[in-house]
Amino acid sequence: MILEIDSIELYFKKKPILNGIYLKAETGEITGILGSNGCGKSCLLNIIFGNLKPKYKLVRINSTPILKPLYKTKLVSYLPQYNFIPKYIKLKTAFKLYKVDWKVFIEHFETLSIFKNTKFGLLSGGEQRIIEIYLTLKTPRQIILLDEPFNGVAPLYIEKIKSLIKLEKNQKCIILTDHRYSEVIDVCNNLYLIKNGCTKQINNLRELEDYKHIH
Repeated sequence: MILEIDSIELYFKKKPILNGIYLKAETGEITGILGSNGCGKSCLLNIIFGNLKPKYKLVRINSTPILKPLYKTKLVSYLPQYNFIPKYIKLKTAFKLYKVDWKVFIEHFETLSIFKNTKFGLLSGGEQRIIEIYLTLKTPRQIILLDEPFNGVAPLYIEKIKSLIKLEKNQKCIILTDHRYSEVIDVCNNLYLIKNGCTKQINNLRELEDYKHIH
């Protein structure tokens, strides 16, 4: 599957946020979005998902324009920066709802096996993030959007999450953004930088230095 996002224009109170965005992602690859705080990275993921309506956008899958929001197509799974699992739901119920195997999960994250009957809201922030990342990645959807997946996660688990993302890319199209740019660079095959509202595809990491994004 090839997903293309083209000609996005987004304004807030007449102020241009995104203007001239192009991004291409495909199954078997991990596409990363870099950019300074407030440049519109999260807005772009929300536009792709379909819950933020810009002034203009063009979304294509395998060259065919998609006219309805992607979240209505059952193709996409989205990890926002905020928690999406209700605090009162037990983990075993959440896994059932998302059609994800608990036994496989605890093979990756043994230390969390004690929480099967625990309500989501009783976990620490980092533990909640791991659960939500895992469910988003493992849900049977073809497009995965991850907003700040490494934020608040202990370094020990970041490596496991990166391995999971690399594993899932084989049958999924994955787009992610995170302020921990070294993790993004490490895990991604393709990189885009948002600068002055436009995307620039990064073919050489030296370009990020030229754009003063990394030093």
